[in-house]
Amino acid sequence: MARPLLIAALAATATAAVLATSAMGQARHDSNAPIDFAAQSIDLQDRANRAILSGGVRITQANMTLTASRVTVTYTGQITDGSPSVSRFDASGGVTVTRPDQTARAQYGVYDINRRVITMLGNVTLTQGSNRVSGGRLTINLDTGRASIDGSGVGTTKAPDGSVIRSGGRVTGRFTVPKRD
Repeated sequence: MARPLLIAALAATATAAVLATSAMGQARHDSNAPIDFAAQSIDLQDRANRAILSGGVRITQANMTLTASRVTVTYTGQITDGSPSVSRFDASGGVTVTRPDQTARAQYGVYDINRRVITMLGNVTLTQGSNRVSGGRLTINLDTGRASIDGSGVGTTKAPDGSVIRSGGRVTGRFTVPKRD
């Protein structure tokens, strides 16, 4: 049986909407699983507790894959099993996060490993099967499987006096309906 995207709530307003997926739609992600990476180059900055991966970056953890042009890996000073303890990934340039039956794309992405939350910004598209939702910002809670998309994120325009002229955008999408006899 296919695991369809279950829409628990869709609240649309002029500037925001939320798409919630059931925890049954996505199994809980194992954020304790080892993290493998591949890139064209790595720049280690030990004093700053970070590494910069660039050139076709691919990061895999359990059944989730993140790809981007560039990823800054932030780690703590703690060593676990001979490796630094990674706490965060900041990705840019054609960011794609793929999970079973689900793909998210954006300009930027942040994976906060400690909070087990992925945030994606800029021209976000979330696809599952033939269902598609687009917006400005996507937040995925890896513990609950809940994904929220809103029209904000990137796109606020301010006047010279600092007042907001335009803020964010709208969430758009298409949900397919099963064929009935």
